[in-house]
Amino acid sequence: MRVIAGECKGRPLKAVPGTNTRPTTDKIKESIFNMIGPFFEGGTGLDLYGGSGGLGLEALSRGMNHFIFIDKDQRAIHTIKENIKQCNYEEKTEVFRNDAKRALKALHKREVRFDMIFLDPPYAKQMLIKDMEEIDKLELLADDGSIVTEHGADISLPEQVGNFQRIRQETYGKTTTISIFKRI
Repeated sequence: MRVIAGECKGRPLKAVPGTNTRPTTDKIKESIFNMIGPFFEGGTGLDLYGGSGGLGLEALSRGMNHFIFIDKDQRAIHTIKENIKQCNYEEKTEVFRNDAKRALKALHKREVRFDMIFLDPPYAKQMLIKDMEEIDKLELLADDGSIVTEHGADISLPEQVGNFQRIRQETYGKTTTISIFKRI
């Protein structure tokens, strides 16, 4: 795993030890950023299931200003912090150990709105629709923001979830699908 483009291009990233976390492959990560970027002029992002932090760090490397990483696994939190340090992004990031639902409520209380939200939960515990409904209810996505979901190819997400419309969907191999949503 590595940062693919931008100011940290080529920087190696550590994976979370164990089998609870499934890192996004470099090939899929590159495809995601070709669909949503590839580069940014600022913005704030959220990675609700941070894992190793690879998606958020890629977005920072490509020009986002600030990223918040959430994960409930202590090993993931440790790995995210190591990868942030590897990229020298301590000043551009916040990392919290929390479950997704509590984290969304806490972010709402802070009145934060995000330009980009990554939702890449463990495939066995997919809560994407409920997460998007909560993001919609709490108004956490900026008007022109995007929600990028990574899910099992066997999971079928509807065209619309709350006030979010799916604008693109790509399947990679037999296991992974990327679905991108925008506010309507």
